[in-house]
Amino acid sequence: MARWAEFEAAEAELAAQVRAILTGRRHHTVATLRRDGAPRVSGIEVALSDGDLVLGMMPDSLKLADIRRDERVALHALSGDPAEDNQAAWKGDVKVAGRAIERPARQEDQPPGPRFWVDITEIVLTRLDEAATQLEIASWHPGRGRQVKRRA
Repeated sequence: MARWAEFEAAEAELAAQVRAILTGRRHHTVATLRRDGAPRVSGIEVALSDGDLVLGMMPDSLKLADIRRDERVALHALSGDPAEDNQAAWKGDVKVAGRAIERPARQEDQPPGPRFWVDITEIVLTRLDEAATQLEIASWHPGRGRQVKRRA
């Protein structure tokens, strides 16, 4: 598992593309595991801070209870839709899998509430290739590095 800073150091170009999507919108989606093992999909805001991918959530939220019970999470971040006549402008979608590790609250955290950094097990960027003719799926895993697959 890895911190955001480790991913950024290993794959600067891919990390910049992923960062643009993570910071390009305020709201993303996180999947957690409910008490019965079923997935729960919730809205979430993220930040990149001090070398970490950080999740913040409301106290007493169901996703907070899920994470405190089972720290596995999957984050999905969408980029904006391109103009219909310019599909090549689509920046792609990002998926991050890992474990949400709670960190102590800091006085400067706004809004106040529980904070977690993501111990990353996988990052995936799905987008169109430069010719906009194929999907390009770039993935990064700690210890394995980057892999790219293309699909027509």
